[in-house]
Amino acid sequence: MSLKKATILILLILLIDQISKFYIKTHFTLNEKLEVFSWFQIAFVENEGMAWGTKLSDFVSFISDRTAKVCLTVFRIIAVIGIAYWLKKSISNKSSKVLIFAITLILAGALGNIIDSVFYGLFFDSSLGQVATFMPEQGYDVLFHGKVVDMLHFPMWSGVLPNWIPFYGGTYFTFFNPVFNIADMAISTGIGMLIVFNKRAFTTAPKKTEAEILNN
Repeated sequence: MSLKKATILILLILLIDQISKFYIKTHFTLNEKLEVFSWFQIAFVENEGMAWGTKLSDFVSFISDRTAKVCLTVFRIIAVIGIAYWLKKSISNKSSKVLIFAITLILAGALGNIIDSVFYGLFFDSSLGQVATFMPEQGYDVLFHGKVVDMLHFPMWSGVLPNWIPFYGGTYFTFFNPVFNIADMAISTGIGMLIVFNKRAFTTAPKKTEAEILNN
């Protein structure tokens, strides 16, 4: 995959991700749900921290939630710069298509969620009890304090687990419970590809001998 194709794919994923988030923010109130199928719902939630609603301050108790939010966003930006460099280097080195495609997905997803974290506090007002307005006079927070918009929920099965299951037996359980977005899907798919197709992703092309180089 060329750098041009990778850039087009990143922009396409970003466009789909941001359009879906914009629609949810301007048509749903916070925690509103719409059942599409029994196993699929549109469920609007906002994520203030890391994956599955985890906050950095949950692990580092001596900093406030707001400071932790800024630290997390800055870390994400630094990580994206690193991933972008990895992608450019992989393309330059003509690495495997699997690796380049996976890095492209991860980069696109990371960028999608960073846009929320950095700008959504300014772009929208609160969604609590109302449908948010785009570009209001006063947003719900300041720069770097936006919340990530999630909306895809796949509760494929819900019920009480059998008692013989260790630790969780007898408790009510939903599979799959997390709510996520298009950016999360891109990141998860990219990471999944690197795990499942690890050998293909990181296989390096055999070096040409001096005779092959001269013949070419």
